[in-house]
Amino acid sequence: MIRHVAALAMLLGMASLVQASFAQVADAPYAPLTKPLHIEQVPNAPIWYSIGNPGIPGKDNEGNTSNAGFVVTSDGVAVFDALGTPSLGWALLQQIKKATDKPVRYVIASHYHADHIYGLQAFKDHTPALIIAQEQAGDYKVNEETADERAEQRLDQRRGALYPWVDEKTRVVPPDITFKERMTITLGDRTLTLLFAGPAHSSSDMMMMVEPDGVLFAGDIVQNSRIPFMNSDDVSTAHWLAALNEVEKLQPKFIIPGHGKASTKAAEAIAFTRDYIQYVRDAMTKAVQNWTDFDAAYAQTDWSKYKDMPAFTSNNRGNAYRIYLELEQSQFKDDKK
Repeated sequence: MIRHVAALAMLLGMASLVQASFAQVADAPYAPLTKPLHIEQVPNAPIWYSIGNPGIPGKDNEGNTSNAGFVVTSDGVAVFDALGTPSLGWALLQQIKKATDKPVRYVIASHYHADHIYGLQAFKDHTPALIIAQEQAGDYKVNEETADERAEQRLDQRRGALYPWVDEKTRVVPPDITFKERMTITLGDRTLTLLFAGPAHSSSDMMMMVEPDGVLFAGDIVQNSRIPFMNSDDVSTAHWLAALNEVEKLQPKFIIPGHGKASTKAAEAIAFTRDYIQYVRDAMTKAVQNWTDFDAAYAQTDWSKYKDMPAFTSNNRGNAYRIYLELEQSQFKDDKK
């Protein structure tokens, strides 16, 4: 008899869990994720972050390829980046609610690329938060000729590649507040310093330093142990290298990159991105100076150091070609002087 009662109790408990799970799915305003969002806390700080999968957005990873995080202060929450689908943004918001009952005051967008901003929809529709970005992010939706990323074309592509998490109801949410070079936010017991670092990976790259914790949300300026995406007209690897030098001067105690692993060894994470960019620039500089055809130059370059890293297959050749064009254009300008 006791066994039957225990078994019944177990079944009832399981039924309750299933019912609760269905209730959560029913309550969710966006397509449910099958892979939960994992949140980690910065040691000894009221700061949490999520690390995305290292590949490119697709159905296998449900679009979760970028990093995001949030800072809980005595007067509310500041979020840095919102991930690549409304479903992921909603999941991040639910994680925030588990950590605190304080309201979300701000959502800061590191730059306007699809894998970081489609989640803004969840925050715009379900919180009173203000969305902050560097001023050139405003061109993302307004100017379809912007070289950074064609907003409507990208959204159409993601509606296919990431359906049902990106669908016909998904929209690009513009910033409420923009800044040019620097913005400081005092929120409760924390100071958030927003720093423009572009044009580098995009036209609107920015970072956020959290004090007194010394935690840097670096955006896509830093991509730790993952081949960054550089095949965009707005990418300037010269500016990107300069921005990495500025990141290093900040001497963060903990760094959360836009992609890849968070680390207490900020210098190593910065060095990985810098060394990769410099390696490709050196190889393509030699090719341009010797008038070597790109295909031949790419084939002759030793990529063994990077070929087994995440996103190499999808990004590396395009990166090399973009840098080749950048250096070719620079040499043409020099020849005209």
